[in-house]
Amino acid sequence: QVHLVESGGGLVQPGGSLRLSCAASGIIFSIRTVGWYRQAPGKQRELVAAITSGVSTDYADSVKGRFTVSRDNAKNTVYLQMNSLKPEDTAVYYCNSATMMTNYWGQGTQVTVSS
Repeated sequence: QVHLVESGGGLVQPGGSLRLSCAASGIIFSIRTVGWYRQAPGKQRELVAAITSGVSTDYADSVKGRFTVSRDNAKNTVYLQMNSLKPEDTAVYYCNSATMMTNYWGQGTQVTVSS
């Protein structure tokens, strides 16, 4: 059985930082592309960052230069370091790993940026 579990969300002031973690069980993260998505109230879910098995990364324009995605294959975990957070970054953040045959989501972790 496959599980993706996000953690690290919380309440942070504008300009602050958080590091999200996505720990996987039942699949080997190191051979899969993993994406971080977010969904704010009333908005569609959007891709924020992704990292391939070859450690190439890609970011949404809105987070470039502020967010960094990385992976620790030994821990089967992918991270999202979020710096210089803005109120518009407030959302539920999800990790995802999909192939042509499979599509796995975590349960999400709430990030709230507010003073």
